[in-house]
Amino acid sequence: MEKVVITGMGGICSLGKSIPEIWDNMINGVSGTGEITLFDSTDLLVKIACEVKDFNPAEYISARDARRRDRYQIFAAIAVQEALSQSGIDEKSVDPERVGVVISSSIGGIKSLEENILEIERRGPRKVNPFAIPMLMSNGAAGQTGIDHQFKGPALSVASACASAQDGIGTAKMMLQSGMVDVVIAGGAEAPITKISVSAFDRIGATSRSELGEPSPRPFDLNRNGLVVGEGAGILILEIESHAKARGAEIIAELAGYSATVDAFHITAPSEDGSGGSRAVDLALKNGESSHQDIGYINAHGTGTQLNDISETKAIKKSFGSHAYDLFVSSTKSMTGHMMGATGALETIICAKVIQEGVIPPTINYETPDPGCDLNYVRNEAIEKEVSAAISDAFGFGGHNSVLLVKKYN
Repeated sequence: MEKVVITGMGGICSLGKSIPEIWDNMINGVSGTGEITLFDSTDLLVKIACEVKDFNPAEYISARDARRRDRYQIFAAIAVQEALSQSGIDEKSVDPERVGVVISSSIGGIKSLEENILEIERRGPRKVNPFAIPMLMSNGAAGQTGIDHQFKGPALSVASACASAQDGIGTAKMMLQSGMVDVVIAGGAEAPITKISVSAFDRIGATSRSELGEPSPRPFDLNRNGLVVGEGAGILILEIESHAKARGAEIIAELAGYSATVDAFHITAPSEDGSGGSRAVDLALKNGESSHQDIGYINAHGTGTQLNDISETKAIKKSFGSHAYDLFVSSTKSMTGHMMGATGALETIICAKVIQEGVIPPTINYETPDPGCDLNYVRNEAIEKEVSAAISDAFGFGGHNSVLLVKKYN
């Protein structure tokens, strides 16, 4: 079966508005956590989030388009443009009917939905935005990408909670290897920093209530107290190897393996023994024809919640045995926050950057070891380390487990 390769990457999040900016801040351990400014949080117990800062959509798209798109769709458009620019692909350089789009979102345009419900309450149903439906639908970013760039292959969105982007990337890999398309624009986008989203995550007991200035989130730390909601997008340009080589593309890395499982345990809690996540890891390595000993780095799901971090640690130890203690593990959510359905895409990009640059980003805010989380979490400072294969874990409500394997291209 022909290899799937990465030829372009784009991103936006609380650490920056491009992959180089995000990467530079990440390896320097910069926190993206700050005060919530996107809505009035006076009556909430949660006061912090990882917002995209100093963001003006008009710098990237027309004012007309900005009015007609949800914030998550604008993030997607920015990341898509960066990824396409790096890859050298446009509608004239490829067969547009052989280019697919899989841009996932776990909740779609929640900001637009919330705003229009409030508008009904204030001014009545006739004041609902006529673009409300395309703004709130979770496939909107995929559809808009096809329109923006005139790509006419399959365009879809995968929804599997916080595993959405990774499952979308895995779907893209299968589409490419089936011969359906030659290129896929794949990733995820999310803009969940709204009053309803943050309140709902707090009510379920998942979010950090740390004060501004306190270290948060704190993945794998004994005193971790929940996730911090983040926003943004991550996009990869994926191609069949022969197509990329034929057009002279620079190949960044190989997307070698993918798997997905479900715990069938609980709607919000992971399986206590980590068995679902472990099985996903094992199947991804099998799919990518790699051994456990090949892996040098894991970009962990690492949300900073009590249940996730210990379950994920158990999953890693269950899969890797004694080799688990030789692995370098980090949670970049400690800097970006939890971007929900978009998280897995950015973290897959980080795996490719680790392989490309030979540097592993840290887990920041790590102060007190947890006896139940006893792996090498690359604490607080980046390290230089050559890595030839890495995996990205993404676990989501519903019991979803998704794992992608990225390898150095040979």
